[in-house]
Amino acid sequence: MKEHWDERYSAETYIYGTHPNAWFAAKIEGLTPGKLLLPAEGEGRNAVHAAVKGWEVTAFDQSVEGRKKALKLAAEKGVNFEYNIHDLSEFEGKEEQFDAIALIFVHMPGEMRTRVHNKLLKSLKLGGHLILEAFTTTQLTKKTGGPRTEQLLYECEQIKQDFLSLELIERSELTVHLDEGPLHQGEANVIRLFARKL
Repeated sequence: MKEHWDERYSAETYIYGTHPNAWFAAKIEGLTPGKLLLPAEGEGRNAVHAAVKGWEVTAFDQSVEGRKKALKLAAEKGVNFEYNIHDLSEFEGKEEQFDAIALIFVHMPGEMRTRVHNKLLKSLKLGGHLILEAFTTTQLTKKTGGPRTEQLLYECEQIKQDFLSLELIERSELTVHLDEGPLHQGEANVIRLFARKL
C-alpha cells in the first residue's frame, strides 16, 4: 500500500489539488485555532490551509512522496507544520492532545477503522471537534474518486456508531461536486460529519 501511494504522489501535479477540501475549510473557519491532527494527509493541502489560518498542525501519512510535496507546498505558502511518516494502524496519540481532528477521505477496512477511530477519539480534547468527509458505498458506481473496493467505503450507520460518544452537530449523506485535483472530479456520494467531544 505504501508503494501504491508513493507512486501516486510522485507525480509532478498535486493529484488532489492544492486547495483545501471544502467541507474541512468551512468547518475550521468557525473554530478557534489550536492543535489540529490530520491523519493520512497526503500532499498537504488541508495542513497548509490550516497552518495559514493559525492552527498548530500535526499531520501524518505513510507516503514519503506525499510528505515531500506537502512540505514543498508549505514552503511556498510560508508556513510550517509537523509531518510524520507512519501508517494509520501505527497511530498512538496522547490522551486529550488535539483541539480538532479532521478525517478527509481517510478510508480503512472495518476492524481497523473502528480501532483507529477509537484511538483518535482518545486523543481529542474535551470540547474538541471532529470533522469527517468520506465516500459512501454508493460511490463504487462512480468514477469521480475513492477506493474501488466496497470494504474501504463507508455506510452512514458505521460512522454514526463509531462516533456515538460525540455530540453531533451535523451529519449528512449527500451528493456533492468535487473539484480537487485530477483524481477527485465530478459528482460524488459522501458522508459528512461535524461533532464535538463532551
